[in-house]
Amino acid sequence: MTTLVGVIADTHVPQRLKRLPAGIDQVFDGVSLILHAGDINSLRVLDELGRIAPVLAVTGNADPPWYKLPRRRIVEVDGCRIGLTHGHNGWRRYLADKVRDNLGGWQQSRYLRYARQAFQDVDVIITGHTHRPHLAYVDGALLFNPGAIAPDYYTFPGPTVGLLNIQDGVARAEVAPVGWRGHFAPLEV
Repeated sequence: MTTLVGVIADTHVPQRLKRLPAGIDQVFDGVSLILHAGDINSLRVLDELGRIAPVLAVTGNADPPWYKLPRRRIVEVDGCRIGLTHGHNGWRRYLADKVRDNLGGWQQSRYLRYARQAFQDVDVIITGHTHRPHLAYVDGALLFNPGAIAPDYYTFPGPTVGLLNIQDGVARAEVAPVGWRGHFAPLEV
C-alpha cells in the first residue's frame, strides 16, 4: 500500500499573497498528511490546509514566535522517517547567508549541507526557505524542497508543492506546479 503525503513551504500568507492559490486542493487530493516546511505567516493557512488532510508544520524565519511551532521535527510515515525543517538554521546563520548570497551569489550546495546536518537518522529531509525546488540524495537521505507558494519563483514560473509517495518505508518525491501533477527530475549533487 502506498501513502501519499503533501509537502508545502513558503506560503507567506498574507505577507506576500492574500490567500493560498486555487488548485492546491486538487494537487493534494488523496493525501493522508500535509507537511508544511515553514514561512506560513498566518495560522489560517494551516486551518485551510487542514480541511484537506491533517497538517504538521515547523516554523520559518518569517513566522512569529507566538505560533509555538518547532524549528524541526521528525515524522514517521509507514516506516519512512522524515525530518521537517524550514532550512534557515536560526537568525544568526540566516543573516550571514543573506550577506553571502548578495555578495557571492546563491549556492544550493550550502542549503543542501544545512539540511543534511539538521538530521541524522532519517530517510527524507524536507526543507523550504530558498523558494527553489530541489530533489537530491545526500549521504543516503533524500533532500526535498517543494519550492514556494509565494512569489520569488526561481525555477518554475509559478507556485509549486510536493508529493511524497511512500511504500514499505521508501519515499519517491515529485514537485508539482499548482494546477497539475508534474514531475521534477532529481538534481545532480
